[in-house]
Amino acid sequence: MDELKTNILYYGDNLEILRKYIPDNSIDLIYLDPPFSSKKDYNIIFKEATGELSAAQIKAFGDTWHWDQAAQDTYQEIVVNGPPNVARLIDSLCSEEHGMLGHNDVTAYLVMMTIRLVELHRVLKDTGSLYLHCDPTASHYLKMVMDQVFGPTNFRDEIIWSHQVLGTGKKAFPKQHETLFRYAKSDIFTFNEHDLLVRVPYSNYVTRTLQQDDKGWYYTRRRMTRKATADELARKASTKTYVDISKGRLCGDVWFDFPSYQPKGRERLGYPTQKPLELLERIVAASSNEGDVVLDPFCGCGTALVAAQKLNRKWIGIDITHLAIAVMKSRLGESFPGIQFEVIGEPEDLAGAKALARQDRYQFQWWALSRIKAKPFPEERRKGADKGIDGVIDFVDRDEATGKEAMKRAVVSVKSGHVHVKDIRELKDIASRHAMGVFITLEPPTREMRTEAVSAGSYHSPLWDTDYPKIQILTIEELLQGKAVEMPSATSPYAQAPKVSKKEEQLPLEGGS
Repeated sequence: MDELKTNILYYGDNLEILRKYIPDNSIDLIYLDPPFSSKKDYNIIFKEATGELSAAQIKAFGDTWHWDQAAQDTYQEIVVNGPPNVARLIDSLCSEEHGMLGHNDVTAYLVMMTIRLVELHRVLKDTGSLYLHCDPTASHYLKMVMDQVFGPTNFRDEIIWSHQVLGTGKKAFPKQHETLFRYAKSDIFTFNEHDLLVRVPYSNYVTRTLQQDDKGWYYTRRRMTRKATADELARKASTKTYVDISKGRLCGDVWFDFPSYQPKGRERLGYPTQKPLELLERIVAASSNEGDVVLDPFCGCGTALVAAQKLNRKWIGIDITHLAIAVMKSRLGESFPGIQFEVIGEPEDLAGAKALARQDRYQFQWWALSRIKAKPFPEERRKGADKGIDGVIDFVDRDEATGKEAMKRAVVSVKSGHVHVKDIRELKDIASRHAMGVFITLEPPTREMRTEAVSAGSYHSPLWDTDYPKIQILTIEELLQGKAVEMPSATSPYAQAPKVSKKEEQLPLEGGS
């Protein structure tokens, strides 16, 4: 295995990435917010050209699991090759013959998580910690697995994040929290209890009752007056507690001082399971030091990576969809202008693009669209006149009739094989109702296809006073070589991430509330 690389995004199955690229005992902190076995589909919301989040959504991932051949193979691998205590647990839960749960959707999810937790334990340093974000759907089973993987004595905290989302439940109390399990690999783990990001202001009561002239005994004046005999004062002098009000107190294991989910908040990028940056900053600050390596194997839109970069840590992110990789690349670039990082797993040449197309045509399609900054077009809207659209690019132009700025659209079709002149004719028909059409092809286009594209004429941009080909054909090979769509300046398909400043120094907390 090669030397560990950091500040890097990996596209692919995190189990394979961990085994191929991440050495033993190399990671200081792991945060994972995996699927919860919720039996839901989670959609990514793209940005409209106006800046608003779109009503059109694309499924980012499905959180539904089934006991299939992959689950059976994973179960067998754990039982045969896993740590003996973990193997016994999984067999007692998941065995079809004598397991308490047997083969079902829950145990399919459980074996998927177990084999990855074993690998995460392997790559964690002895001084390292792991935070697992989950909810009551499967948290009780995950706790059993983690006790066996890490050892029950290395369980450190069950942290409740109260995100205070209130609503009406159907014969149930509205869900208001999620859970983070914190485990260490040994008893020499990093924990920065004095970092201001893990401290919260004292209450007004404590602030009022502490002695202020000498930073105070941790006693009220009334109690001191009642109890202060000469002998007691002499005995207490050696255990006098000083309190710096400005630094606050160490937070407890219930965290309610972070913003709740805000679908249209400044941080929101439209990613379905996005968490507040402050939540991840606390985790990173508490359990790692500057220069340490933070790993997120289910990194989604990359909040843990942003927190690590902000707090001067190194980082590694892994995700299995090109949608997530594209969102992360955009977010990191906007949050930290000029940032340098590497992406591994995206096609780098034509052979890689062909391999991705064979493996998963949707992932190929999303990757190709991200190369031209197009947003995927929702499957449910590909009907009738829009049936051949795979993506769209929005841009601002001037309306010739009114002279005012207006939103225009280029429609995109992506093909991984078997292209024909009829594909261009279909795109021409769709593009006749829009400004432009773009045809992305893995195979070289025929001469007839290029001729048909030229016959569509030009789109004239009043704002830029420039003519652009109405229908453009770009091959994947050309995209890999850097060729771009000829068009007016396009808007980003992703919600803009706010710029983030690296912390030079920590400011004291404000007064209590």
